[in-house]
Amino acid sequence: MAEVLALIDYGAGNLHSVANALKAAGAQGVKVTSDPDVVRAADRIVLPGVGSFRACAKGLKAIPHLVESMTERVHVGGAPFLGICVGMQLLSTRGLEHGSTPGLDWIGGEVRTIERTDPAIKVPHMGWNDVAPTPHARGHEVIEPGEAYFLHSYQFVAEDPHDVEAMTDHGGGIVAAVARDNMIGVQFHPEKSQAYGLALLARFLEWKP
Repeated sequence: MAEVLALIDYGAGNLHSVANALKAAGAQGVKVTSDPDVVRAADRIVLPGVGSFRACAKGLKAIPHLVESMTERVHVGGAPFLGICVGMQLLSTRGLEHGSTPGLDWIGGEVRTIERTDPAIKVPHMGWNDVAPTPHARGHEVIEPGEAYFLHSYQFVAEDPHDVEAMTDHGGGIVAAVARDNMIGVQFHPEKSQAYGLALLARFLEWKP
């Protein structure tokens, strides 16, 4: 029987592209859903996200019992979880875009604007860039070195450096991925990262943390 993968629909993600990429990577039971009961029964959970941290956090928390069902399934049930772009940023304690907005606080840290230390560095950070796993990477069976597609103006600053799974360089180090226990978040877009992204999604589908 195929696993059920809950792709969270809260009005803040390019769901069609992510769903197609997951299917291309081998997922058979993808359910695009905002139903807490579906989430509680899912084998894996993917949280996408595009746009501002505040809008995404507001949209996610506006759906009754959705955050509670995700928390229950991931933290109690142990379901593997993948956050993509703003979906990764929402794992943080807070986002500082348009004021301070609480995140899920699953991985301590905050989301701040990318600081331009060099006038030649452009923000947003957009395009292909390296993904370099850290020496202490915990979810190394999912995140491997390569090149991925980024599009963001804000960066995840983790409280615990051991939660940083991979880095990239854009006028200085920027967190490319975070991980803790059965949770992984990637700042880049696997669904736009061609062969590298599909291989990463395939590893996530097989991941047994």
